[in-house]
Amino acid sequence: MKKTVTCPLCHQDYEIYANPAPTVDVIIHDPQRGVVIIERGHEPLGFALPGGFIDDGEQAEAAARREMREETGLDVELTGLLGVYSAPWRDPRRHTMSTVFVGRTAHPEALRAGDDAARAAWHPLDALPAPLCFDHGIILEHFREVLAGRRALAPVQPDAPTRPHSGTTGGTTA
Repeated sequence: MKKTVTCPLCHQDYEIYANPAPTVDVIIHDPQRGVVIIERGHEPLGFALPGGFIDDGEQAEAAARREMREETGLDVELTGLLGVYSAPWRDPRRHTMSTVFVGRTAHPEALRAGDDAARAAWHPLDALPAPLCFDHGIILEHFREVLAGRRALAPVQPDAPTRPHSGTTGGTTA
């Protein structure tokens, strides 16, 4: 959405775009342990899937792995893409658009809370803590559909290669 604002210093009008902020969430599932849920240490308080904002210049897959390391101490392999969730109400702080990944970890015992997670724990899907923040209840219901064979995961894209510095601009040669 484009809107016009006035600079309070120079009083000139200019246009800004109020776009959704890109985020990631990650469902780490272990058949014996359940899913990783964090207890948020900052507003909005409650329980949530690990995740967070994608940094400028960062690929979504890299952000998902980074957020997992920061909030749970787990190194993860992303195994599928559950979907993109963009309801304007999903985050009370601002409009976000979350890419939700599914993954696994080779070391589930390494789980620990970090960064803005006050706690991190494994929870069976049929005994999740409440309240779940954002739209994470809906997301986890969609994940249950994956486990039941009623919904499919999309493949995760490989990390993008580093852009070559070939001395060309705009796809043309010098």
